[in-house]
Amino acid sequence: MTRITLRQLLDHAAEFSYGLPAFNVNNMEQVIAIMRAAQAVDSPVILQVSRGARSYAGDAMVRALVDGAEEMFPKIPICLHQDHGNSAATCGSAIDQGYTSVMMDGSLEEDAKTPSSYDYNVALTTAVREKAHGVGASIEGELGVLGRLDTGEGEQEDGHGAVGKMEHNQLLTDPDQAVDFVQRTQVDALAIAMGTSHGAYKFSRKPDSDVLAMSVVKEIHNRLPDLHLVMHGSSSVPQELQEIFNQFGGEMPQTWGVPVEEIQEGIRHGVRKVNIDTDCRLAMAAAIRKVAVTNHAEFDPRKFMIPAMDAMTQLCRSRFEQFGSAGNASRITPIPLADMALRYRNGSLDQRVTAS
Repeated sequence: MTRITLRQLLDHAAEFSYGLPAFNVNNMEQVIAIMRAAQAVDSPVILQVSRGARSYAGDAMVRALVDGAEEMFPKIPICLHQDHGNSAATCGSAIDQGYTSVMMDGSLEEDAKTPSSYDYNVALTTAVREKAHGVGASIEGELGVLGRLDTGEGEQEDGHGAVGKMEHNQLLTDPDQAVDFVQRTQVDALAIAMGTSHGAYKFSRKPDSDVLAMSVVKEIHNRLPDLHLVMHGSSSVPQELQEIFNQFGGEMPQTWGVPVEEIQEGIRHGVRKVNIDTDCRLAMAAAIRKVAVTNHAEFDPRKFMIPAMDAMTQLCRSRFEQFGSAGNASRITPIPLADMALRYRNGSLDQRVTAS
């Protein structure tokens, strides 16, 4: 099936009131696991690739993996998304590689560590939007910096994440500023800061309103009801996976992620894309540890990776079902990039970035 843009997927999700998990990938096993889960429940897919993943696998291998996924699973629409682009060059190279969506994270400077100014973010995101929309690709922006509200600090993920202690207001997207940002940049989706962060160690207790500001989601949705919101750092870090990981030799301290019920509440208030990486890594790592501990003689990598893929497939299938995207792949006919570019040029897609 032809690749699909993020904008078309999220417009469909908004029309039918569901959300889409966006899974980070960097190898064959992850891609196969996600696609098997999607086929089992008839869900469209967002495969997203970080700069670290592009460096790890190489652009040629990423292209081959996605080409293979399209051939093996022809009925599943696939959006290939650049996660946390740090510059116009990063996003531009992704578009040139066939990505149908890019995230320009202008909340941090090009070093991907230093919080930027608002004007810097607006200017850079606008420049990337012009290139993306010019060829029909989608763009996701970010306003506010990911990080924990209880500590004021962020977490590094593949070399991306604010370093040092931040002010509380930097860690929460301002709804008034969101309106201005979206109207000036014309992004297709907006990632917001609300207390989530990268990695496994998001919260020191089950999150409440003091550390997970769902009120920000609701207020921005009230101001911009047609805007597609994105929750980053939203793995749930399931307790059962932590227990399996530790049972077979792991040493993960007790931690909490974003509860699925909170994500579902976000979906009811305009969240359409939910980024998930840690959950997939943990599912695979726990399965690999189990094989290593229960069969000391095993040395065939496939004997480790097959149960790891099965565990990740189960995790992904659960998220497709929990977020409501199951059953929607067969309802979508991808629009070619050239046609999307024409729609951007004639203004027929602008209505989703108009404040109420």
